[in-house]
Amino acid sequence: MDFRDLIQERKSIRAYLDEPVSREAIEALLTEAKRAPSWKNWQASRCYVVESPEMLATFREKVLPPFNQKSSANAVLIVTTYVKNVVGFTDGEPNNEVGNGWGAYDLGLHDAFLILAARNAGYDTLIMGIRDAAAARELLGIPEEEEVMSVIALGVRDSSVEPRNRDRKDLSETVKFF
Repeated sequence: MDFRDLIQERKSIRAYLDEPVSREAIEALLTEAKRAPSWKNWQASRCYVVESPEMLATFREKVLPPFNQKSSANAVLIVTTYVKNVVGFTDGEPNNEVGNGWGAYDLGLHDAFLILAARNAGYDTLIMGIRDAAAARELLGIPEEEEVMSVIALGVRDSSVEPRNRDRKDLSETVKFF
């Protein structure tokens, strides 16, 4: 698919068909996401895939608020984290004032690659930041040295539910040229 078309077609989807995403497809998408750039190629991003029906039900109930439970129904869930105090650090000290913000930055790049790879493969996504990180950590055994960032729903779009088409701000509002 043409990259411009891919960017235009990618939207936050809040309704998924009851069609499973295969383990092979998930692994292929995660392999593509690993190609994202990262600080000194340290690849501190981590993913926890919730795919079994029993775990999905438990996870949704314990980790997601009701509106995100509804929005992610029928989708696989991928929890994304980054290892703290690695990216943007040398010998345990931050390289600049951003500190662990660099880990979040690298994870954002990883997640962007993931959602674009998903759209390119015919799947859709919803990045959910409103979640109970402590509950996710406990349920999935996520170590304390990792920062829980998002839960990404991944599935087949229910095309009977039209996604919102949100306008983007004009460049004059967000960009300055010098």
